[in-house]
Amino acid sequence: MSRMNTLQKILKINEILQKRKENNKLLAYNAGDKKHLKQIEFHACPKKNRWVFGGNRTGKTECGAVEVIYFARGCHPYRQIKGATNGWVVSLSTQVQRDVAQSKILHYLNPDWIVDVVMLQGRKDNIKNGIIDYILIKNIFGTVSKIGFKSCDQGREKFQGTSLDYVWFDEEPPYDIYSECRMRVLDKNGDIFATMTPLKGMTFVYDEIYLNKYNDKNIWCEFISWDDNPFISEEAKKAMKASMSEDELKSREYGEFLDFGGRVYPEFDENVNVIEPFEIPYDWQDKLSIDPGLKNPLSCHWYAVDYDGNVYVVAEHYDKEKDISYHSRKIHEISEKLNWHRNSNGMLEALIDSAANQSTLASPKSVSDLFYEHGILVNSNVNKDVFSGIQRVKSYLKNSLGQTKLFIFNTCKNLIREIKSYRWGKGDSPVKENDHSMDELRYYIMNRPENRKPERIKSIVELEKERLIRNLHRRR
Repeated sequence: MSRMNTLQKILKINEILQKRKENNKLLAYNAGDKKHLKQIEFHACPKKNRWVFGGNRTGKTECGAVEVIYFARGCHPYRQIKGATNGWVVSLSTQVQRDVAQSKILHYLNPDWIVDVVMLQGRKDNIKNGIIDYILIKNIFGTVSKIGFKSCDQGREKFQGTSLDYVWFDEEPPYDIYSECRMRVLDKNGDIFATMTPLKGMTFVYDEIYLNKYNDKNIWCEFISWDDNPFISEEAKKAMKASMSEDELKSREYGEFLDFGGRVYPEFDENVNVIEPFEIPYDWQDKLSIDPGLKNPLSCHWYAVDYDGNVYVVAEHYDKEKDISYHSRKIHEISEKLNWHRNSNGMLEALIDSAANQSTLASPKSVSDLFYEHGILVNSNVNKDVFSGIQRVKSYLKNSLGQTKLFIFNTCKNLIREIKSYRWGKGDSPVKENDHSMDELRYYIMNRPENRKPERIKSIVELEKERLIRNLHRRR
């Protein structure tokens, strides 16, 4: 072969490689100097039911489409895909499917990977302008995956019968279709993921996903705003804001639920105020706070304060229709696991609603007396003013300088759920439902927690005395 022919061959190969690189837009996704960190967080999350709430142009649909291709190709950067996959892309209608989800998938889908396309409407040689039924995709294992397309306007019956590896909801589906799709991924322990703008208000998504009222450990959700998308210019943001009302901006810019205007604690940011548990230093341990209940839940949390005055909610007990004996036993069990401090008499100390001083129908003794008999000394001298208490909690969630002084361990699921759902009612009072953790949180914060670094180190005798008291209590 002549030198000229060899050179031409090399140039041809380079041309082919360059063309393949241009076609493979998946490689360019979040690969440059600018990275959409919340998209990466979504892909990296190991949970099975993931939801992204975002407005227009936040990049939410992008990450849903790419996640589908990761599954279909078997090349997921954060998960081990073991073979061919079968999944659905669910849109509100076929027209929305064509214009949004289908368009995004085709953008990232290298034509060389497509084995076959079956159309509902339109021609196979013009798939961008038609309605796709399903696409067969070559994966890295040498087998073929299937991406099926569904629309909610087909009705629940069209979502029955098939076992799936994943379902992607592009926008919020009706509850019956969501329930049916959850059944479809059950056999394969598959994934549900959704990208949506919450324009419908406080629907089942608000209760079951955002609030996670059933404490489903597989649920994860994230909000994406325009500021999270590094590919939107400041000029574009200003132009979009200029044509929207304040309420519309909450949904379109930040992905917030439309009824969020009634939240008592809009300062609460799950990405800031909720943290991973860590071992609390013994000297940070402060008090428990209890909101008693019988038919309603009894809420109890363990509070710690560092030397800078930051408050940490480190554990919770939350249960209903149980007696004081049961609650006390559970509180002691959790305290033992935490190695929680006790007073000189070996008792736990807690704040409690002043109503606990009243006798119950079941006993002539008050709730405070019953707790005392079970080794828990409760202080009912708490400030119960709701409005001033709420203002003080707000200042701990985020003060005027944007600083946070209240941190909640992510194991305190009920406290987190209540603080997200806490809403204003008439006048200056919140709605009186599902607020048991909110009450005892206020009691504690209004107690003005403070922890100053000890001026001297405790003597060996003092430390030994504390150890003997703790051991004595454990033997009881």
